[in-house]
Amino acid sequence: MQAQTPPLQRLLLTGAAGGLGQVLRQRLRGLAPVLRVSDIAGMGAPLDAQEEVNTCDLADKQAVDAMVAGCDAIVHLGGVSVERPFEEVLEANIKGIFHLYEAARRHGVKRIVFASSNHVIGFYKQSEKIDANARRRPDGYYGLSKSFGEDMASFYFDRYGIETVSLRIGSSFPEPKDRRMMHSWLSYDDLVQLVEKSLFTPNVGHTVVYGASANRDLWWDNHAAAHLGFVPKDSSEPWRAQVEAQPAPAVNDPVAVYQGGAFTAQGPFGDTPEQPA
Repeated sequence: MQAQTPPLQRLLLTGAAGGLGQVLRQRLRGLAPVLRVSDIAGMGAPLDAQEEVNTCDLADKQAVDAMVAGCDAIVHLGGVSVERPFEEVLEANIKGIFHLYEAARRHGVKRIVFASSNHVIGFYKQSEKIDANARRRPDGYYGLSKSFGEDMASFYFDRYGIETVSLRIGSSFPEPKDRRMMHSWLSYDDLVQLVEKSLFTPNVGHTVVYGASANRDLWWDNHAAAHLGFVPKDSSEPWRAQVEAQPAPAVNDPVAVYQGGAFTAQGPFGDTPEQPA
């Protein structure tokens, strides 16, 4: 891990009650004397004297401002993490990311690690290999919100000098669940390494990096983020036989066609069928 200048005193982790938030809540300890964890959901009591617990609705601008106050850096996982109707995504993911960057600007935060998503580029075919410079092709409202977040990160660096690493996380679970995840899987160990590199690598500006382990058949090229020094250690390969024993999807199934998988076919939401005359 590279030296910090100046060292972090208080690190904020949002979305700490979520799946990956719970992983990082345990494993980012020690990166700063104080780890402030936040979510809209209950998180229980602080785990120890190092931890501060903050309940916050990202759609509440004043609450977000108070959450960020006193922090030196932010790992932002908070928000809706699946495809949902636009109105739900709007509050936490679009209003919320604006509130977060505004609070960072006001309180002098200079480094944010933003949990973006592979769903920013989900409509690329699985036969294609792309890098961070590829045109974004969001596969739903969730992907659109993460694309917006990346634009916020770029703008706040250009205007205010707040540096961000946007992590286009693939599929981070204990093990790959299906054929698609054989390509997109990110182990928890590799996730933690990527977050640490993103926090402490100097002069990142706004860097976009794909979050995937060293899987055999990757869709994503990370040469544009080589300065982070992220070298994944794990691979989906040990699960190949187990995964390939599953029934194969139809060749025209979105899970077998697009990098975003099933997200490309979810919605539209809220349509009311016409009533017969």
